[in-house]
Amino acid sequence: MTEPIRPPDLSARPYGLVVERTFPVPPPALFHAWTAGFDTWFAEPGAIMLTPEVDRPYFFETFHAGQRHPHYGRFLRVEPDRLLELTWLNEAGTRGHETVLTVELRPEGEGTAQRLTHRGFPDDRTRAEHEDAWRLLLERLLLPVLEGRGRGLL
Repeated sequence: MTEPIRPPDLSARPYGLVVERTFPVPPPALFHAWTAGFDTWFAEPGAIMLTPEVDRPYFFETFHAGQRHPHYGRFLRVEPDRLLELTWLNEAGTRGHETVLTVELRPEGEGTAQRLTHRGFPDDRTRAEHEDAWRLLLERLLLPVLEGRGRGLL
């Protein structure tokens, strides 16, 4: 596995979260949703540059409540159909702090168990806001796409 150059030091920002849930699709389909299909549920279609390769930067935008929210980062680890780890940075959500998002996938029955870990928040309030947001996004945006119901709504 390729090692990233200089992973972020999160020691001064110790707050993190874990959100676990099972989805009714196999790991390759869920991995696709987090990579090539990211603009079908999270990123704004047409406002994304994302190639999952170690140290490759990415950019995407979301639009919420009439506001544009650019997100930036780079991939730290990529194991197709099993793991994605990337830095995650945006002004509104992380308040400009570089955080690390890890998405781990493993087969479970006919579906996939996903463990999402997001760490490097500067305080518990920001961590809690992200935990609530991730739960909502996975339920209302990702799940409908995986079930073939089209793009979900918040």
